[in-house]
Amino acid sequence: MAKPAVVVVGADKGGVGKTTVSRTLLDYFSANNVPTRAFDTESPRGTLKRFHPDITEIVDMTTTADQMKIFDTLNATSPSVTVIDVRAGLLSPALASLRDIGFLDAAKAGQITFAVFHILGPSIASLDEIAETANFMSGAKYFLVKNFINDTQFFQWDQATYNSYFHRIKDATELTIPKLNEMAYEQVEVSSVPFLKFVANKGIHDEAANYSFVLRGYVRHWLANVWSEFDRIRLTDIVGSKPVPRNSEK
Repeated sequence: MAKPAVVVVGADKGGVGKTTVSRTLLDYFSANNVPTRAFDTESPRGTLKRFHPDITEIVDMTTTADQMKIFDTLNATSPSVTVIDVRAGLLSPALASLRDIGFLDAAKAGQITFAVFHILGPSIASLDEIAETANFMSGAKYFLVKNFINDTQFFQWDQATYNSYFHRIKDATELTIPKLNEMAYEQVEVSSVPFLKFVANKGIHDEAANYSFVLRGYVRHWLANVWSEFDRIRLTDIVGSKPVPRNSEK
C-alpha cells in the first residue's frame, strides 16, 4: 500500500480563494488518475462538496470525532491522497491540532507525506500568517501560493518586506495561481461543476452541457497554467503517484 499523503489547503485570512485552489488540485489529481478523497471543513455547509460531491465529506475539524474521521482512516481507505480544504481562520489551529495528535511527528518520521498549500492574498495580513505557520512546517512540503483573485499586485510596493517574509521558512516553495476571467469563473460557479467538467462541456453527472465556447476556452487556458505550476513542483511525485498522460477535456 502506498504511503498516505495529506494535502492541507488553507489560510487564516478569508477571501483569498483557498477553495478554488482545492478544486484545481482535485481536478489535477483526477486528470492524473491519482485516487483522492477530500474533506471540506466549512461545516455544516461546504463549498468544496458542491463541486466534488462524490469524493468530498463535510467535517468540523475542531471536533475530535471528525478529526478521527480524517486521520484514523488514512491507512484504511483506498485513496492514497487526502485533500483537506481548511476554512478561513482555521489554518493555524488545525496545524496545532495535527501537532497535538502526533501527526506532524509521523510526517517528520516519513510515515506520512504531508504538504501544505498556504494561500496568500495580496496584503500584509497574509504575510503575517507565515510566521504563525512556520513552527509547524518541519517534515512538511510547504508551498506559499500567491493566488491572483483580482488585479491587485502582490507587495510590489516593498520588495524587501516581501523577501523577508518569503525567505523566513527554509525550503518553502512559491506557486502562482493566475487570475481567471471573471465571467468564466462566475459561469463555473453557477454550473456547480468541477473546472475539468466545465472545460469538457459536461454536467456534474457527465451529461452533455451547453456552456459557452469562449468561457470554456478561458477556463481551459487558466487551468493549464495552474497545472503547469503543479507539474513544476512535481506534485504527483510528492504524493507518491507516477504521472500518466492526461487529457484536459477528460
